[in-house]
Parts: sequence; C-alpha cells; structure tokens
Amino acid sequence: MGKVIMSVNKSSQVRIVTLDDHAILLHGMNDMLSREPDFHLVGSYSSSRQLLPALQKMDVDVAVVDYALAPDDMDGLNLLKTLQIHFPSLVVLVISALYNSATVALALRSGAKGFIGKNGPMNELIHAVRVVSSGKVYIEPEMALQLAQLQDTTQFMNGRESHSTETVQEAVKLSVLSPKEQEVIRCFMEGMTVTDIASKFNRSIKTISGQKQTALRKLGLKADHELFLIRDTLK
Repeated sequence: MGKVIMSVNKSSQVRIVTLDDHAILLHGMNDMLSREPDFHLVGSYSSSRQLLPALQKMDVDVAVVDYALAPDDMDGLNLLKTLQIHFPSLVVLVISALYNSATVALALRSGAKGFIGKNGPMNELIHAVRVVSSGKVYIEPEMALQLAQLQDTTQFMNGRESHSTETVQEAVKLSVLSPKEQEVIRCFMEGMTVTDIASKFNRSIKTISGQKQTALRKLGLKADHELFLIRDTLK
C-alpha cells in the first residue's frame, strides 16, 4: 500500500520515493535511506498505480524503482518511459534482481540514470542515490565494462562515478532489435510464455510469436533454447 512520509523537508536534502512490490525489501530499503541525514524519504509505494498519481502532488528528486513489478502491474520498460515523459526532471534509479547487461541497457535507454542489482550490498544503494542525484550516471564498473564489450565500444573509465551520460548512451545502443522485439525477448527470458506476453501487451499470440522469431533471427539464433545458451553473452 502506498505511503506518503511526512517530515520537515530541508532544501539540502535529496527527496526520494521508493517503489517495490515486495514488502520486506521495500521496508529494508526505506529504513536504510531514512537513516541518511542528507536524504528525505517522501513516499513509498508498492505499485505504479500508486506511484504515478502521487508524483503529481509532491516534489521528488530521485525515484528508486524496481524493474520487475507484479504481473498485473506496468512493465518496467513502460514505467521508465512513462516517468520520462510525464516527469522529465525526475531522476530514476532502478534496483532489480534482473541484473544483466541487456536489462541494464534497456533501462538506461528508457530514461534510467542508474541501475543496481538487488543482490548487492545495501550501502551501494546509498552511494548510487548520491551519484545519480548529483547529475551523474551510476553503474558498477564491472557492468559498465560488460555494456562496453557488448557494443564493442571504447571501454568506460575506471571508477564508480566517472561515467558520463553521453558515454553510457553511446555504449547501450542496442539497435539490432526493435523496442517491441526487445520487450518480447526480455519477457521470454524471464520465463513468460508467448500467451503470457500476448496478454501482458494486449497483442495477438500470432504477433508475439512473429516478433519473437524475428528477434531470434536478428540475433543469429535458430531455436528458442539457443537464446538461453547465449544468455551469458547478453548479460
């Protein structure tokens, strides 16, 4: 359930909202953020349906959002695009268990300014919020290198805070697949069936199947199982 957290808001504090459909994780994240004197947690939500209307009524600097919400909620990619369109000044930091280069690249292309994995240390969340709130892009050095290698571009500079927006954008241009094909492949790799994906995006099963096959062909694959064989190369 959504919650607006009221307290004195100092101008020097970073105003933050959080979004995650797992109550325990959300509570832990809120507790960690609330302990920082330079942070002000102004709201906490468990669905995009709660978050989006709330953002229209409050001033927020950074939104820490889960990428894979409940099955009946908005898709992570569409949520990022919605936030970018309706709240262009909002800085979005994604936290997700889906931590691979394909997902990170899609999130950054869709407006996220940072991405961290849920299996990382909690103090990384604090550091990442500070980095993105300062106007920089946050990616772990190892992930930055994976993104660079994925696109065969110049490797990122070392250091957590050294990645400029331009450098990141240059490294994550996954143009081989169309946006809809990317959605289908990402959902398929998350374990969803063609029928599940068709229902989620309100498309026909025939359309989804065709988009999946086109994507596989563009990736140089002949069968569904080969997508999982090269999954590590897409991370």
